[in-house]
Amino acid sequence: MNLAERLRNVVRPAGSPAVTPLPPPGFPSSADAESAAEVLGGQWREWRDDRYLVVDRRYPPGHRHGRVAVADSAPDASGAWPALGILDPRVAGEVSPERANKGADGRVVFLDLETTGLSGGAGTYAFLVGCGWFDAGTFQVRQFLLTGCAAERGLLEAVGETVAGAGAIATYNGKTFDLPIMQTRFLLHRMAAPFEGLPHVDLLHPARRLWKPEEAGLTAVDAAVLGHVRENDVPGFEIPSRYFRYVRSGDPAPLQAVLEHNRLDLLSLAMLTSRIARLLEHGPDAAATAREALGLGRLYERRGMLAEARACFVRAAGSGLPGGATADEMLTRAEALRASALLYRRTRAHEAAAERWQRLLDLPACPPHLAREAREALAVHYEHRLRDFRSARRLAVESLQVSSTAVRVHATQHRLARLDRKLNPAPASFF
Repeated sequence: MNLAERLRNVVRPAGSPAVTPLPPPGFPSSADAESAAEVLGGQWREWRDDRYLVVDRRYPPGHRHGRVAVADSAPDASGAWPALGILDPRVAGEVSPERANKGADGRVVFLDLETTGLSGGAGTYAFLVGCGWFDAGTFQVRQFLLTGCAAERGLLEAVGETVAGAGAIATYNGKTFDLPIMQTRFLLHRMAAPFEGLPHVDLLHPARRLWKPEEAGLTAVDAAVLGHVRENDVPGFEIPSRYFRYVRSGDPAPLQAVLEHNRLDLLSLAMLTSRIARLLEHGPDAAATAREALGLGRLYERRGMLAEARACFVRAAGSGLPGGATADEMLTRAEALRASALLYRRTRAHEAAAERWQRLLDLPACPPHLAREAREALAVHYEHRLRDFRSARRLAVESLQVSSTAVRVHATQHRLARLDRKLNPAPASFF
């Protein structure tokens, strides 16, 4: 009996019935708990004097997510994609003996959280942890729902057991959000985080390079790349309030859309991972658009695979891909020519680099900032390598007309003065 109940017993009139204590706020009653398991389609797992909900879903090989079926995205029997080693070399490596002894294999586990807020820190916790993986051509999703804070340690132990069998983790923006939150929760419970030393593929930055979506969110990439447009999807900002509504009222209905949102995120994450792995494996011939070929080349270049990167840039800048008339397509080709020129210059193939810079300048409606960079690079090439001072001066004058900052104007004027001295050398003096 707490202090409030003792005070009520003291001040109530003599002979009045005792006050029945109310259940503590934030914990649904047992009847509500059974309703949650039924409505959400899960099973309770007991942990000490509390419990958490586990929801399993299995998507068959024929299940379609937009234009892609599960069977089209499934990896080989190991459950992994070796080509992902281009993003993180540890993904393609063998599982360490220590993890192999614990039953780990090479499969990739996809992780997505729904949290009580977006600020992070010790006050934010994951009330829903979604894990997904491919299994014998199907896609398995397991969700852990926290219905009371007392069961968080048990939920974390279950998540750790699921992740313990993985060879790698895949997330979307997990490096800055999902994994730090999980590591904080494990740390607060004085538990070893299962993600330490585990290869991690964060798809946020590869997705931006490959597809450059107007919005960086997973839902936008899902629609643009996979063709899956979500209907009646719960907005991300609304998810915490739905959970708090369940905690206050015990009504699990608002959480149905939250769990479905989480499952769709995991499916999208798996399909996009498969698409990226196949692009990395098959190279520029697998690119469907110039933008995809350009982004693939940048991924290769970051890993030092220069020949593969050059082939991707050539494909993105050439005419072997559909389109070419739109402003976005022309910008992509301009960026591909720039990337190709920089790559040739990096390998000291200066003539090939100059040819790419000139092609960039010849593009109709070439973006001004790229045209300025091309003129400056060609001016250096003509002055210092070809010793063609007149061509170098012409390019410097053109660059001066579009220079945007005082520093650039000063540098161009300095180059012009130097070129004028070279074109009109002062007569030698004998005195």
